[in-house]
Amino acid sequence: MREYLKFYIDGAWVDPTELKTLDVENPATEEVAGKIAMGSAADVDKAVKAARKAFPSWSQTSREERLEVLGRILAEYQKRFGDLATAVTEEMGAPASLAQRAQVPIGMGHLSTAIEVLKTFKFEDDRGPTMIVKEPIGVCAFITPWNWPLNQIVCKVAPAIATGCTMILKPSEVAPFSGQIFAEIMHAAGVPAGVFNLVQGDGPTVGAAMSSHPDVDMVSFTGSTRAGIEVAKAAAPTVKRVAQELGGKSPNIVLDDDAFAKGVGRGVASMMPNSGQSCNAPSRMLVPKTRMDEAITVAREAAGQVTVGDPNGNSQLGPVVNKTQFDKIQKLIQAGIDEGATLVIGGTGRPDGLGKGYYVKPTVFANVTNDMTIAKEEIFGPVLSILGYDTLDQAIDIGNDTEYGLAAYVQSGDLEKARKVASKLRAGQVSINGGGGDLMAPFGGYKMSGNGREWGDFAFHEFLETKAVLGYAPKQAAE
Repeated sequence: MREYLKFYIDGAWVDPTELKTLDVENPATEEVAGKIAMGSAADVDKAVKAARKAFPSWSQTSREERLEVLGRILAEYQKRFGDLATAVTEEMGAPASLAQRAQVPIGMGHLSTAIEVLKTFKFEDDRGPTMIVKEPIGVCAFITPWNWPLNQIVCKVAPAIATGCTMILKPSEVAPFSGQIFAEIMHAAGVPAGVFNLVQGDGPTVGAAMSSHPDVDMVSFTGSTRAGIEVAKAAAPTVKRVAQELGGKSPNIVLDDDAFAKGVGRGVASMMPNSGQSCNAPSRMLVPKTRMDEAITVAREAAGQVTVGDPNGNSQLGPVVNKTQFDKIQKLIQAGIDEGATLVIGGTGRPDGLGKGYYVKPTVFANVTNDMTIAKEEIFGPVLSILGYDTLDQAIDIGNDTEYGLAAYVQSGDLEKARKVASKLRAGQVSINGGGGDLMAPFGGYKMSGNGREWGDFAFHEFLETKAVLGYAPKQAAE
């Protein structure tokens, strides 16, 4: 059993101010897999002081020095690949294949991307007599979720390191093991003391202390919209920058053409991975009403092929992360049934043969209307809602009729038509015919899905202040 009872502050593993622990459950077995120390406001204050002390020197390092540090982090990350994959499967139930194929590699991808961006990134822009300078914002607080733990840690840490910021990380207390190993990676890579700090804990205690701390210059949060609002409220009195990547209820519009069946199948396949626990999951599929029966047939077959079981076996889906999520998903599935949606496949309860673990049946509803609970609320499980439309304009209106705006999807054999639909969808990222996987593409949302952008060069700007130096050039040069 894992036991992580120290925090990483100022380049050393230190005891918490007061030892309080939390048992971490393995969602596949419902048994305790480890124990972590839970931090306090006092621990946050120590970490912030360390980051503040390190900022003056780290912020003045050269591009080459930061590239060298990022390279060392990447090398150490690669060494711990297997440890990270095992931890992710154990803490949040991702199948071993998904952990090895996606959960861990995406962290390497963000590090490699940050290295490539940093090589040519312009921190200065000469505008005649004025120099525009991009400078690190300062001490950053990172609050990350459990569903893609390494993705969300590294997509914040890598650009922050690259731009010269110092930081404090609070991983999700639900899935804290991979975050602890990541801190070990940072230490092994020789990241200067105080540049990176880790304090474990929960949102109402550690997250709130980080968000409200007057010596934190920026907080970057990924998680639910409800929690994101609380982070913003806590940060407001100190007027710090707040970047948020929050919830989603993403539409997937399947156009009426020869690629229809393929588009429906692709939509089901895109919804189910990670047990549906992705904020950008295409959870609302929109199809022509005249082809609803065909969509039901295709979706039933596609979902019926998805296997659920032991994440250390050959199953495509493991459990959802904990009992709280399991119970929420069950309640929402029942709401879909009660409100009159057509249950195509799946439903409440565990899949057959799985009496233990937080396993959810891959579930598809059809004939859903956009006023139903399952069409409005983020379920965060392997549950797909299929809605009908009469015209393409109506499909776009339904797609945009949500408080969220993180992602959207279009499926069509006519690329030009798909592009036109994409241009009308109010979302931060739109994927056409399964297009994705671009770590240089900005990721973030409209509306209640947050603000700011992560990934690639767009992430760098989140961690930079803009300074105008007037009279920078000699007078004669200006003339």
